[in-house]
Amino acid sequence: MAAAANESLADEKVPGTIGVGRYEEMEQDGDSSAAKSRLSGLLWHGGSAYDAWFSCASNQVAQVLLTLPYSFSQLGMLSGILFQLFYGLMGSWTAYLISILYLEYRTRKEREKADFRNHVIQWFEVLDGLLGRHWRNVGLAFNCTFLLFGSVIQLIACASNIYYINDRLDKRTWTYIFGACCATTVFIPSFHNYRIWSFLGLVMTTYTAWYLAVASLIHGQVDGVKHSGPTKMVLYFTGATNILYTFGGHAVTVEVMHAMWRPQKFKAIYLLATLYVLTLTLPSAASVYWAFGDQLLTHSNALSLLPRTPFRDAAVVLMLVHQIITFGFACTPLYFVWEKLIGLHDCRSLCKRAAARLPVVVPIWFLAIVFPFFGPINSAVGSLLVSFTVYIIPALAHMVTYRSAHARENAVEQPPRFAGRWTGTYVINTFVVMWVLVVGFGFGGWASMTNFVRQINSFGLFTKCYQCPVPAPITMPLSAAPGGSWPFPGGLQNFTMLPPAAAPSPTHFFGHYRHHSHGL
Repeated sequence: MAAAANESLADEKVPGTIGVGRYEEMEQDGDSSAAKSRLSGLLWHGGSAYDAWFSCASNQVAQVLLTLPYSFSQLGMLSGILFQLFYGLMGSWTAYLISILYLEYRTRKEREKADFRNHVIQWFEVLDGLLGRHWRNVGLAFNCTFLLFGSVIQLIACASNIYYINDRLDKRTWTYIFGACCATTVFIPSFHNYRIWSFLGLVMTTYTAWYLAVASLIHGQVDGVKHSGPTKMVLYFTGATNILYTFGGHAVTVEVMHAMWRPQKFKAIYLLATLYVLTLTLPSAASVYWAFGDQLLTHSNALSLLPRTPFRDAAVVLMLVHQIITFGFACTPLYFVWEKLIGLHDCRSLCKRAAARLPVVVPIWFLAIVFPFFGPINSAVGSLLVSFTVYIIPALAHMVTYRSAHARENAVEQPPRFAGRWTGTYVINTFVVMWVLVVGFGFGGWASMTNFVRQINSFGLFTKCYQCPVPAPITMPLSAAPGGSWPFPGGLQNFTMLPPAAAPSPTHFFGHYRHHSHGL
């Protein structure tokens, strides 16, 4: 039975019948020539295992690449490396669990003659079909909140990065501008249409990662560099949860699988994507931390410490484009949920559906302006949302789904032998739940929220320019002010005013006079 189910999935190679349905049909109707259709297929319509690999790798490492050196300064070199390896492996395991649950749900629905040509399956629907509405509601709440703040983080990162090549506008203003740029992702119908974008995004991230590594090594260590981490428990667990967040990018696993022509091939794709990502994150984070050490504790964006060169400007521009792409990755499942809520999910009009999606962008825009804390917000989201969304809930759902002997015997996919079959799988899942609950959510939540509240107390909500360098004050006597007119840029805030020098007292004057008169 399981083999037959797998064969039915394997036979579905036609792009229009897997996940995208009318999205693709709508695009093909407008093609006027075979050449245009081939070009559109090459750049726009992707459903292969390679497309899924590019999507997973590109989505997994975006702006977080720039904050990993900051995490290394909190954790220390050894802990930073070990946590990356550990959470990379754990994330790959839970992504595998999600893929198995998707195949189980899909197979059961196909036995009931369900038609998904005009419908994109999502994670909360998988939970609903396998475990009931209570699991659906919990999964929907965590998944949507995580993706919402994941989109917020990408928007914050855009403003943070562009400031390093153009500081004539503050970061808040740049957030307004890039919020409008990111809103253009409403025109991308589904993950099936991210073929060229996911490829370009990964190329851009690869350049930035190796730029960070090479530029740091060429720059060398700064004078008096110190590598004190770890020094405080709060900083240690804050850094650890940022890495937990880094390898928790598989909240869109179900949507990526549904865009594949053969979704059963996804099982090892996320692991392979993670292995490639580690070749980017480990060298870049270690090199930047080696060069700058404890300076990173006050510079959450690694680009802020490297001297401005054409290579750095290129890295900034490429990361900006990639962050807009990743914004679309995080927001597209939210678009789907919203479309289903208002009844437009199967609408054939791209423009009508794009217009309906725009309200989803507004709260993201607003939250990016309220909490512009690039770096600390990653850890807060990692501990409170990622921990449950892509670690605890998938592990628990897998155990509950296959808790009976009948379910295990008729499972679409049997657990791998290297994991110890069902017994080993339950042991690993239990470990994942306990570790993430205690270390990720417990200690990580305490540390990241402590740090997050500290940022609010230090900078305030709606801060205009988070961690921007403060211009050196110009010291000027008050008496020199030209009639209250200030011909200097920035006005009063750029000046430290000194009161006029006090006139000498009569006692001081006559005492000075008597002193000199004795010498006459």
